[in-house]
Amino acid sequence: MSYFPPPSVDCPTFAEDSDWHPLIDGEPYLGELAAHLDAVGPGDSVLISGLAVDPMLDLADRRPGEPGFLSLVERLARLAADGVHVRVLVAGKVVASSIPLPAQGDLRENVRRARVLRQWRPVGSDEARPPPLADCVLVDYSGALLGSNHQKVVVFCRSGEVTAYVGGIDLTDGRFDASPHGSMLLNGARWGWHDAVVRLRGPAAAYVQLLVTVRWREASTLPARRRLNHSLRLELINPSPAAAAPAPPPPQPAVPNPGTAVRVVRAIARTKVDSPLPWRRVPWESLPATGIHEVFQTLAAAMDAAQRYIYLEDQYLQEYFGGARRFELYPYLLAAARRGVKVIMVGSGVRDPADPGIYLRPINRRLNRDLRNKIINRLGPRQRDNVAVFRVEHLTVHAKMVLVDDAFACIGSANMFSRSMGGVDNELSTAVETTTPLVRDLRVRVWAEHLRAPMSADLQGSLEDLDLALGIWNPRWLVPGTPLTTWRSAGHPRGFHPSEFVLRSLVAN
Repeated sequence: MSYFPPPSVDCPTFAEDSDWHPLIDGEPYLGELAAHLDAVGPGDSVLISGLAVDPMLDLADRRPGEPGFLSLVERLARLAADGVHVRVLVAGKVVASSIPLPAQGDLRENVRRARVLRQWRPVGSDEARPPPLADCVLVDYSGALLGSNHQKVVVFCRSGEVTAYVGGIDLTDGRFDASPHGSMLLNGARWGWHDAVVRLRGPAAAYVQLLVTVRWREASTLPARRRLNHSLRLELINPSPAAAAPAPPPPQPAVPNPGTAVRVVRAIARTKVDSPLPWRRVPWESLPATGIHEVFQTLAAAMDAAQRYIYLEDQYLQEYFGGARRFELYPYLLAAARRGVKVIMVGSGVRDPADPGIYLRPINRRLNRDLRNKIINRLGPRQRDNVAVFRVEHLTVHAKMVLVDDAFACIGSANMFSRSMGGVDNELSTAVETTTPLVRDLRVRVWAEHLRAPMSADLQGSLEDLDLALGIWNPRWLVPGTPLTTWRSAGHPRGFHPSEFVLRSLVAN
């Protein structure tokens, strides 16, 4: 393998035995989750870990009062009452366990959501029995001082068969969207949500379940924390004791996948509980004290190996408070551009509405300081032409996706900034290296979406031609003799008939 770093005991390679299938945007992903929840039964398990898990989310995007509305909490409570092993981890979010105060900032909302999940009684349940999720939901406030458990994972084990979903989509409102992202409004303005998840089957899926189970065990032994509730009384954030972790799944049979290797990669902080007070710090029970930096190592190796292109989607495209220079990806992008690799970065046109103090505020209106000072200004005039930076109008680009040379892909929860790479935010992603058309087909799907061009046989052929498709991002990347109107006017190339133009360049080209 030329794009992966060397394997290790804690970061194995699943060679040709696991299925890696990307799902683009929330509509297909949430639909698959609903189908799995409809199918599991007694003795099966459902494991969920997320930055935000909204109890009232309907996986078909229905609203309370609409026909067929079914909340996530009602689904999970029914399953738990019927004997399904349900475990839910919601994140402590930023500045959670590290400040020794009873009311801990934006931890409050997830504590409230956890309480709703634990106290929910499904329709027709026995009032004399405890709520079925009473000890099955934990607020995971482990990790670095300014970080959170940012992993977004759902794992099903049905009749011994494991299916795992790893990506960037939280189970909260506003995620049920699909191309061309024209159906949602926020504050009266057009808004959409672009994201990505990978479905895993086979031994790699079982490994994801193992990692989530480890996370549950760590969270269940966190030091007790209390907060002021709505009645101004101190209450425990987590139940004590919590339910035991589900038993490990049986060994998973191989899912034949010739020419393809998969890795599940993490970014984990050095301590289980960080604190400005050294005596309050708590080490992990089952994770190394050095932290885990597999996402960073994997992306750095893939970028070092790149020969044709690096394509990166991230909402911010810049650093965020709490990172560290030694875990920045800019040096690897810079080195790639210097040796002639085409570096393409695509970010949001609209900020995530959940960002503190920000409501539908534009983002990426100009090249940010990090990209300017750490990449562009360090390149010669000709080398600068190897870098393209774009935003997508009216859209939050929440996908954390890296594609390299149609041979490597990584999708998960890790943003490109160094706070994710270094484990300040605990992350989980999954990477693939392949000699099959898998990554090429993913690139074609995503680039067609951003072009707002309906797929046809002609368009697919044009996008599969990498020499031609790279011209989307810079007309000077087109093969000499190709009309400069290519990708800039309808009908050029054949099959290109966009409904609108939403890509805006931040670099003159």
